[in-house]
Amino acid sequence: MTSVADSENDNAADSASSTGDGPLRAADGRVPGRRGRATRDRLTACTLNMLQDTNYRDLKVVDIAREAGTSPATFYQYFPDVESAILALAEEMATDGNDRLTRIVRESDWKGKKGYDTAEAIADAYIQFWDDNAALMRVLDLTSLEGDERFRSIRVRLLNEFTIALAGIVEEQRAAGKHPDDLDPMAVAGVLVSMLAHVASHRSGFEGYDIQADDLRRSMARIVFTSVCGTKPPR
Repeated sequence: MTSVADSENDNAADSASSTGDGPLRAADGRVPGRRGRATRDRLTACTLNMLQDTNYRDLKVVDIAREAGTSPATFYQYFPDVESAILALAEEMATDGNDRLTRIVRESDWKGKKGYDTAEAIADAYIQFWDDNAALMRVLDLTSLEGDERFRSIRVRLLNEFTIALAGIVEEQRAAGKHPDDLDPMAVAGVLVSMLAHVASHRSGFEGYDIQADDLRRSMARIVFTSVCGTKPPR
């Protein structure tokens, strides 16, 4: 088991370590070193693993620390509470989601059959992303509905860049005469993103009504393609 003293030594080492746009800091403001970052990563990994089967409100610091093979005191060096650890996980998820989902919109071809392939890739990516992050998305949805602005802002950021990218493609199609002049690209993109997120998060419920995953995917892709490109999907 890692002692408090060990963790303090870990944190002091390699203080130039950084991640993202700035240094990754512990709860006390210090920059963790290599071993300290490994401890922090182990704590967040255990938090995520326990979220799979435990309501986030039932998670306790002592249980996470025990799962990670360390002490509650060490946990508190990195996070002031369990919610802070979940917020860190949600931030990482939002960054990954933005990269995975937005890249498809901006780097893929939207013409003809290739456009439909792009729509299918978006449907697949949404379903896969929600499956990969089901536990965290449940927390994000619940806390957002409850009005927790910390989680809500992460959820907005997760979907906002993708929405803007999709609206850009719709705008291009409108300029090419594929849509009426009074069509609002952001409104179209917002509706599509809401549809994709809702279907992806409730896929198991649809399957309970004997709606198969392939049929859901096909329907999602066709709606995306028609809404973005303004034409019927290719046969």
